[in-house]
Amino acid sequence: MQADDKTRLVYLTSLVAGRAFVPIGSGRQIIQSPTYIVKANIGTPVQSLLMALDTSADMALVPCAGCVGCSSSTYDSTKSVSFSSLTCGADQCKQVQTSSCPGTTCSINTTYGSSIITATLATDNLTLATDSITGYSFGCIKQLTGPSFPPQGVLGLGRGPLSLISQSKSLYTSTFSYCLPSFKSPNFSGTLRLGQYGQPNVINYTPLLTNPKRPSLYYVNLIGVKVGSTVVNIPASALSFNPNTGGGTIIDSGTVFTRLVAGAYTAVRDEFRRRMGTAGVTSLGGFDTCYTVPVGKQVPTITFMFAGLNMTLPADNFLIHSSSGGMTCLAMSASPAVNVIANMQQQNHRLVFDVANNRLGVAREICS
Repeated sequence: MQADDKTRLVYLTSLVAGRAFVPIGSGRQIIQSPTYIVKANIGTPVQSLLMALDTSADMALVPCAGCVGCSSSTYDSTKSVSFSSLTCGADQCKQVQTSSCPGTTCSINTTYGSSIITATLATDNLTLATDSITGYSFGCIKQLTGPSFPPQGVLGLGRGPLSLISQSKSLYTSTFSYCLPSFKSPNFSGTLRLGQYGQPNVINYTPLLTNPKRPSLYYVNLIGVKVGSTVVNIPASALSFNPNTGGGTIIDSGTVFTRLVAGAYTAVRDEFRRRMGTAGVTSLGGFDTCYTVPVGKQVPTITFMFAGLNMTLPADNFLIHSSSGGMTCLAMSASPAVNVIANMQQQNHRLVFDVANNRLGVAREICS
């Protein structure tokens, strides 16, 4: 009976305002998109979309009915009694750098990866789990070209004025966390936790940094990388935070594979190859460290060392296998300018974004 009470208490606590647990699934398995998705309900009555989470995007972008180039899953504003278009004079329109006003409605021309988007700015009610955010501002997509955009829209978790974190500040006090399941997981087994209640009590934190060149992104201070027990010799310039250029290290839920600037990547890759011994190295696609022989006991761990915490990755977080199963690759590559800790490396970890206190928490959590 005590165990049953504990389970029920978890359920009742989840209904408290200012706290929401939203299931996360692998878009690769559910909608054939290399993203992580949540069920978002928009409008009155609600219309459901499986939207991609993106910590490096701000404004939500929603494929709307009649959109040219969008998928078949769209939101129809004419069926929602709470929908409203925003005019050029609206404060939200002034907060979008790519807005324009060919007429009276606020228009947006923007990009997402290699996709080009034309949208109008609007508001409607957004419900995640049990909490509804009234008058939520988003881009209602009218035309889409290019393959990069997730088929059912994007929910921006960045730090900009139109992100979920900013628009729900009074409800969730600029705090959220997530655990991303394995990209191979067929279920909604991960969770997005919104609000300060329900976050881990015991977790290590590292400071969140703000880069004026890219103020929406979540920068952290990556001070080193270990391969096994060896701290890799990486040039300081490859890891340094640079507010003048936008250089440094970001945590990103939308990128699949971690990228390290050339000096850091080469050093990590070479130490990894050394630890793998005499196994012959080949390449596959964008990966330059692949093995055709079975790998097992010789695979070392990889640890990202941040100020205040270490994030140690098991092999499943940095080795990827070819579809035929005959090749295994180190799932990292070089970046031209910025280090990106990507979603494959974040799998089965709880990441707490305590934006109000400018800190990021990381702890191992199995959610696949």
